[in-house]
Amino acid sequence: MQPSDSTLTRLARGVVEPMGYELVGVEFFQRGAAGATLRVYIDHPRGITLDDCTAVSHQLSGVLDVEDPLPGHYDLEVSSPGLDRPLVFAEHYERFRGHRVRIRLAEKIEGRRNLEGVLAGFEAGTIRLEADGRVWEIPLAAVDTARLVPDL
Repeated sequence: MQPSDSTLTRLARGVVEPMGYELVGVEFFQRGAAGATLRVYIDHPRGITLDDCTAVSHQLSGVLDVEDPLPGHYDLEVSSPGLDRPLVFAEHYERFRGHRVRIRLAEKIEGRRNLEGVLAGFEAGTIRLEADGRVWEIPLAAVDTARLVPDL
């Protein structure tokens, strides 16, 4: 996912939030010779419909055409975050305190790269995660990916 201060995130936030949606995250990845994909995740308290994704895609596409932040061809995808919603920004960790999460670290901490537990808090750039009978303190910068674990 793109960091909160990236150009792509700022452009997407400038379109998504005035339309009444929450920007969950922005991904950009190359697909080899086939081009690239820019994926934007949006949410709303009532949920996300295909019409929501279409409206945001239309608006965002226009801004991206004008600003031209990415070289070459890419596909734009606008999507709901799904049940296993990604946690990207600091406010996500605050909002989902008490929820079960799965975290993959960019590098091992105490011999672990993958952790699953209950989000116990977030303060000063540090995630507190209750897992394996203890509280882990994980710098947000050390997180590769983090997702909610859905209650099914």
